[in-house]
Amino acid sequence: MDYKNIRTLGELKKAGYQPKTIKQELRSNLIEYLKAGRTVFEGIHGFEDTVIPDLERAILSGHNINFLGLRGQAKTRMARLMIKLLDEYIPVVEGSELNDDPLQPVSRYAQQLIAEKGDETPVAWLHRDDRYYEKLATPDVTVADLIGDVDPIKAANLKLSFADERVIHYGMIPRANRSIFVINELPDLQARIQVALFNILQEGDIQIRGFKLRLDLDIQFVFTANP
Repeated sequence: MDYKNIRTLGELKKAGYQPKTIKQELRSNLIEYLKAGRTVFEGIHGFEDTVIPDLERAILSGHNINFLGLRGQAKTRMARLMIKLLDEYIPVVEGSELNDDPLQPVSRYAQQLIAEKGDETPVAWLHRDDRYYEKLATPDVTVADLIGDVDPIKAANLKLSFADERVIHYGMIPRANRSIFVINELPDLQARIQVALFNILQEGDIQIRGFKLRLDLDIQFVFTANP
């Protein structure tokens, strides 16, 4: 894909771009690595016959991942090495907070922009290094940090009521759309936040202060936990 010259939705369509989920992306790139006899997890020693084959099977199966192990066992390092399995660049709707795919937008902003501008919708390119998010789970992490909250300042500036979804300030998880999102030390999260995460994993919807948004988020979750 000639990302240097493609700047609009129309040009992207002409180039034959087809959307794919992050799990499909990781899977197809891992298959290429395996065919070429290359290793993704360079510098990780002692796990060649145990953890790494299991991790590769999880990626090939399209699963979310939970690394369970003591401190210092390279859990986070292996998660970071998964960045190598992402495509170098992907197209996004320019200005979108949620890294919207131009052909499958999920945010209201991107949907309205495409409805207004059509094939002239501006497209930006996101590098794989910018598609990795990491959060250390501590007892003070809130739902607002991870999922989002209502922003009264935005509501006042845009003259919107609190019933309008445009007043929402998104947290880290929606902003990690089409990315790898790592939560370290998962058991340290409050139980109610773990329930909110479970809802995202199972149902694909997020709830913010009474708003129930069906955001079809495309995220590869990786969790680490210390038994």
